[in-house]
Amino acid sequence: MSTSSVPRPEPAAPSGPRRCPTLPRIARRGVPEGALPALVFFTAVRLAGLLAVILTNALRGRPLVRNLAHSWDSRWYLHIATHGYGRLIDVTPGGAVQTDWAFFPLYPALIRALTTVLPVTPGQSALLIAWAAAVAAAYGVYAVGHRLYGRGVATALVALWAVLPHAVELTIAYTESLFAALAAWSLYCVLRGRWLWAGGLAALAGLSRPSGFAVAVAVCLAAAHEAVRQRGRVPASLWAGALLAPLGWLGYVLWVGGRTGDLLGGYLRVQSAWNSRFDLGAGALHFLKALLLHGGVFVYPAALVIVAAAVLLFALLCLERAPLALVAFSGVLILLVVGGSGSFSSKPRFLLPAFPLLIPMARALVRTWRRRPAQALLVLGALTATSLLFGAYVLVVAHSPL
Repeated sequence: MSTSSVPRPEPAAPSGPRRCPTLPRIARRGVPEGALPALVFFTAVRLAGLLAVILTNALRGRPLVRNLAHSWDSRWYLHIATHGYGRLIDVTPGGAVQTDWAFFPLYPALIRALTTVLPVTPGQSALLIAWAAAVAAAYGVYAVGHRLYGRGVATALVALWAVLPHAVELTIAYTESLFAALAAWSLYCVLRGRWLWAGGLAALAGLSRPSGFAVAVAVCLAAAHEAVRQRGRVPASLWAGALLAPLGWLGYVLWVGGRTGDLLGGYLRVQSAWNSRFDLGAGALHFLKALLLHGGVFVYPAALVIVAAAVLLFALLCLERAPLALVAFSGVLILLVVGGSGSFSSKPRFLLPAFPLLIPMARALVRTWRRRPAQALLVLGALTATSLLFGAYVLVVAHSPL
């Protein structure tokens, strides 16, 4: 392999204190050099994905945009935003009582806040937040990739994240885009050594999704590794960030426990009613057996392929010797998906925020581009077409849980 095909890392930052960019500072500076093409591509692909959903709805005689904001879990978020917690329950055919306490509060709180200051409906507010968070997440993904490998790999990383088969769920009224944005920027701040920002963003991520504690685990492990490496001679902000990181997730779990009368086990009972529990992979094995014996609609074998590919990519990420925070974050999400119960059709969605898994593919795509640009474009084009078609299928045609 020629040395020109190896991606060059970003030049070392100048000496002196390093700052994690705050949102006002980002707004003043504008998009950093090199990020704009990646963000334009991401936005164009996701807008094409929304158009594909609208056209598919039209062909099937359904409301053109209703399922963007009112599908499956979206209805629960909108109800919480409008009426608060404890107002909506659902009893399954098996007699399980499902409550709205299973849904974390940050997204509905933002929906309610936006409807208070703007003349928009809760559904419109939910979509505006999801779309803005998706772009912020893509920017964060670029920032992480650029910090580690430079502009080329960062752009490829954003492009691959945009064309994931299930990426349509980044731009509907779900929490994946919000969680991904908070996770990406928290991990970026870890890489920059800005521990208070990393911990604060991790705490917010913990308020956005049940899997939000994956960011806290990544921050705490990275902080512990840094403390060992520096033999304890680390700034107080490192310990403060590590302590702050899990507070969002832990606070909500304990709040639900207090509401149910079981401080430590109440949240687990709430999730169990939704058939969401960590069963060490027993549910996944049962699903695999049923799929092999009886088959299933297209979305289920597709989900199995996506999860298997994610496990393989995680192994490659470890071989890449990626930073501990990225490996820990992705590893926890993989563990939750493989070892957790629940509908298998939803598992690809749970892996959407695990963008570090795409780093090995992004580096390979850059190498291919430098040698055979036409082949790289063909691969990216095929992935884009697959993403648009699969996204329209799972959102409009398939009746499986998202």
